Amino acid sequence: MVNLESFRKIALAYPEAIEDTHFDKLSFRVKKKIFATYNPKKNQVSVKLSLSDQDLYGLIDKNTIYAVPNAWGKQGWTIVELNTINEEIITAIVRSAYCQVAPAKLANTYLDQENIT
Repeated sequence: MVNLESFRKIALAYPEAIEDTHFDKLSFRVKKKIFATYNPKKNQVSVKLSLSDQDLYGLIDKNTIYAVPNAWGKQGWTIVELNTINEEIITAIVRSAYCQVAPAKLANTYLDQENIT
């Protein structure tokens, strides 16, 4: 299980990542683009993935990681149930989401690094 504080630490560890509001949710952004939102009522996040990453991560557990059930899901927005996921997997998912929306210079810089601190 991952809680908000753990998720926040993971999401904000990326270069130029910030936390902001987005309607009734928290959003995590890079250069004003949202790569994740947190829904406090359901303890779940929505992350922006490529369609191939969405399919790949969904293979882990379709009850825990699944496309948003509307047109947003067809654009790569994916729900992750934080009550049933471990920190290692959510870290990988957030990395993919960050790199999906970050400018190439930031994403490439991060992808060239071995670990994020």
